[in-house]
Amino acid sequence: QTLAITFTNKAAGEMKERVEALLGASARWMWVCTFHSACARMLRQDAAMLGYRSNFTIYDEDDSARLIKHCLEDLRFDLKRYPPKAIQNLISDAKNKLIDVDDFGRSDDRPSDDAWSDGVSGHLDIAAQVYRRYQKRLLDANAMDFDDLLMRTVDILQLFPERLDYYRGLFRHVLVDEYQDTNRAQ
Repeated sequence: QTLAITFTNKAAGEMKERVEALLGASARWMWVCTFHSACARMLRQDAAMLGYRSNFTIYDEDDSARLIKHCLEDLRFDLKRYPPKAIQNLISDAKNKLIDVDDFGRSDDRPSDDAWSDGVSGHLDIAAQVYRRYQKRLLDANAMDFDDLLMRTVDILQLFPERLDYYRGLFRHVLVDEYQDTNRAQ
């Protein structure tokens, strides 16, 4: 009934080895993993509640950057004026703060506008449009990026109390390695 979470696959592997050395076979029932792998595991069971299939694809940073570039092109925005990497960083920052598409467009909590050094005005509005299109294209592709793994798990736990109750029953203990370094989504 223990969930042990850490930041890297290497750290999770080392932690799992230590737990197995201490507890033996019973360690197999524990979840000893990264934030992202724990969330992916939960979402494989619960993704349908949010409109995804359980076999969703996980986009890495490069996949995400490519899709954001395509979204900018779809919306006919200048890639030099609105660099995909800067938009990607704004969207990632928003997701780590659990700011969804609708809140990003109107929230005072939107990420700071220092992503552009040239003082381009209105870039947060551009980022909001790209964020909306990006999320739609991810859903259409049955895909989530790394930040979605955390944010969508939080969505499940907040929107579906029965799932929260299920995981509360499954895990009596939660150990978070280096808790002080976590962000809001984690």
